[in-house]
Amino acid sequence: MAIACFSTWTTYGTWLPGDERGWYSPGKGVADPDNLCKQMASLRMTESSVILDNDQRLLVHSVIADHCRIRDWSLHAVNCRTNHVHVVVSATGEPIDRPREQFKSWTTRKLKMCVPTRQKWWTERGWDVFLDDERALQDAVAYVLEAQDAS
Repeated sequence: MAIACFSTWTTYGTWLPGDERGWYSPGKGVADPDNLCKQMASLRMTESSVILDNDQRLLVHSVIADHCRIRDWSLHAVNCRTNHVHVVVSATGEPIDRPREQFKSWTTRKLKMCVPTRQKWWTERGWDVFLDDERALQDAVAYVLEAQDAS
């Protein structure tokens, strides 16, 4: 039985299908870089890419922490970067993607209050994995809190 989940999602336009860092293709799994696919995805964008500034990053942290308190979820770690977010949370009984989708929804509402002209802040979906034991939880927390600034 899972004791927590580790979620990651990116800001709008910063990791497109076909990206040279690799990408996930629904139905195919992890896909190789594809420049044509990336160019096509770029052309379909309706707004510019999002790079979060320090104030926006702090807001995202705060909204996620507040939402965990409201939902009575245990927040183990959160790290909002300029182009992605990592969260480790225990949300017992919830589907694996529910916390991520809730966080994206509520942070979008708050970010729109600061920049009302922007519609899209996050990419669709994200990545979630269940953490089944204390060691996996500790490793995920260490990654989120310590490994992000490592060179």
